[in-house]
Amino acid sequence: MTATRVLLVDDDPLVRAGLSFMLGGADDIEIVGEAADGGEVEALVDRTRPDVVLMDIRMPSVDGLTATESLRRREDAPQVVVLTTFHADEQVLRALRAGAAGFVLKDTPPAEIVAAVRRVAAGDPVLSPTVTRQLIAHAAGSAAGARRAHARARVAVLNDREREVAVAVGRGLANADIAAELYMSLATVKTHVSRILARLDLNNRVQIALLAHDAGLLDETGNP
Repeated sequence: MTATRVLLVDDDPLVRAGLSFMLGGADDIEIVGEAADGGEVEALVDRTRPDVVLMDIRMPSVDGLTATESLRRREDAPQVVVLTTFHADEQVLRALRAGAAGFVLKDTPPAEIVAAVRRVAAGDPVLSPTVTRQLIAHAAGSAAGARRAHARARVAVLNDREREVAVAVGRGLANADIAAELYMSLATVKTHVSRILARLDLNNRVQIALLAHDAGLLDETGNP
């Protein structure tokens, strides 16, 4: 079995040491490098080729948001999981919009952080529907109307079936659950998700969920 290669980015050496200890104990995870600032990330990614980057959002020089945006523009971009002390934070939301695959709180139990790394490496987001709603609500404000109009214009390119799948992703359903609910095969669901990502120029399912929320698609279907 090939180990998941992980890069740790946090300005607190104690946090890095704790993460290295808990993740390094897993047989299927390898810590390939550590960085104390976002400015060090690109060079370390070039050298170590991680599959997943655990990224602190607040650092004194180059923050995790800037580093995430830079990484996700790469063709060979690793998955990024944001480390934060807040459930609902504007910078976390911006990192997710930039292509981060999810976030974990720094006080998350070790086993859950290990599980989060495994999930992201397997292509699944680390973000619950409840947390998504908290983030969207936190970001709501004077720009909400403009954001909704822009999101609606983007999702207008989807056909009816793709729109249904996008709503299901926004509700946090896994592919198997979407297949059962919409009466389609698992392979067809995966095809629809891939087409949605391509049509909307998105990186991952988290961004589909955020766009569905922004566009108000879940409000239209009456889902919580």
